[in-house]
Amino acid sequence: MGESSEDLQQSFLKRHWEGYKEFWAERFSFLDNYSRFIKRDKPLPSWSSLDVQEFIASDPVHGPTLQTAREAVNFGLTGSVIGAVSTAGVTWKYSRSLHGAGLSFLAGGVFGWTFGHEIANHWLQLYRLDTMAAQVKFMEWWEKKCEGRS
Repeated sequence: MGESSEDLQQSFLKRHWEGYKEFWAERFSFLDNYSRFIKRDKPLPSWSSLDVQEFIASDPVHGPTLQTAREAVNFGLTGSVIGAVSTAGVTWKYSRSLHGAGLSFLAGGVFGWTFGHEIANHWLQLYRLDTMAAQVKFMEWWEKKCEGRS
């Protein structure tokens, strides 16, 4: 006649799980763009910077966008190095703690990477570009090129 408390609890948890699943699926929907390249039976071979340069030269629409996205990585790397070294240096100066300096080196690297990418976003105006579409086009191009070799 009525549902037992176990059935109610299971449906309560199931309902909330479905809600969370939808919530996170919406937040990570960008992974759908890459899933066909990641979930392959035979993984794509590695590419070199020459392959990327070949794609940049061959695609007048997405090539410059991919080139700009690759330049943004240098901002992140520079920020990471500056953040890691300066944070670890300050920590070492004031605490003389090796483990503290090591942890602050890692944290400074992460913070520096983040700030470097924010600077690149504004300096290179990445917010105007669809870098994900350029990366997906490169992956499609690489997939076709690799299948042509086989």
